[in-house]
Amino acid sequence: MNDLANTPQSEPGRERPVRQRKPDWIRVKAPVSEGYHETRRLMRELNLNTVCEEAACPNIGECWTKKHATVMILGDVCTRACAFCNVKTGMPRAVDPMEPENTAIAAAKMGLEHIVITSVDRDDLPDGGAGQFVKVIEALRRNTPETTIEILTPDFRGKMRPAVEAICEAGPDVYNHNLETVPRLYPTIRPGARYYASLRLLEEVKAHNPLIFTKSGIMLGLGEQRLEVHQVMDDMRSAEVDFITMGQYLQPTPKHAKVEEFVTPKAFNAYGSIARAKGFLQVASSPLTRSSYHAGDDFAVMKKAREDKLAKEQQRKADRLSL
Repeated sequence: MNDLANTPQSEPGRERPVRQRKPDWIRVKAPVSEGYHETRRLMRELNLNTVCEEAACPNIGECWTKKHATVMILGDVCTRACAFCNVKTGMPRAVDPMEPENTAIAAAKMGLEHIVITSVDRDDLPDGGAGQFVKVIEALRRNTPETTIEILTPDFRGKMRPAVEAICEAGPDVYNHNLETVPRLYPTIRPGARYYASLRLLEEVKAHNPLIFTKSGIMLGLGEQRLEVHQVMDDMRSAEVDFITMGQYLQPTPKHAKVEEFVTPKAFNAYGSIARAKGFLQVASSPLTRSSYHAGDDFAVMKKAREDKLAKEQQRKADRLSL
């Protein structure tokens, strides 16, 4: 899920934008800690972009204080123009050949046990940027072999199958691709993508390597209906998605899609309960949930859930054989 923060909106007849008031459960403190500044300096030194900054994540203060950062590879300019996303749109620059090694250096310096790697859309590249994901994974395996790797990729429009195969061969621990919203809202919210193509991508990951954990997320507050959210959950489970994230959409600028609703923490808890009942190994559902928020802790929980599930299945088989 893209990580967005809210900014002022305009009112008719007023020159200065009026800030859309956020409820108390959305507000976060400004980042001021030394850990935050250390992480920022490291990203600058290594010429790395982060989705934390580019997409104005509200959790940046907390995460960077703990020296957790989500690296955004393939530059900071996207070839798409989604209505919810704060990342710049245009013609990207050439791919940085030092990006994989610099990402591995950052992971080592921050002492990361778990790292999340995402990217802009690069429809201009023959492979959609899949090769750079492979190089980053390989660099991390060489330099920080104990670090578990989670990737959050675009849909690789028109190049999906070879892209997914190449990345799966590189062996990430978690493959994340966000559906972002319900199918009905795709034409306005995610016009450059197709809902069922994204579902097929998640299915391809499992078909290629069932052991890779798959993850997907949606934003709430864009005007979706409750039953539509339930259907997205069912679609994800049909694609054998292991982990669902649900968080509040926040409008990055007045030019982006507006917030239709601030979903309450109680409603998020209800969605989370339904998702768990549908069989996801892990669920993160809260207003401030983002794709990479607490990703390392969530990975540990998901891994244990799978181990427990397999142990129970083996025990049931043993019990049947003993009858």
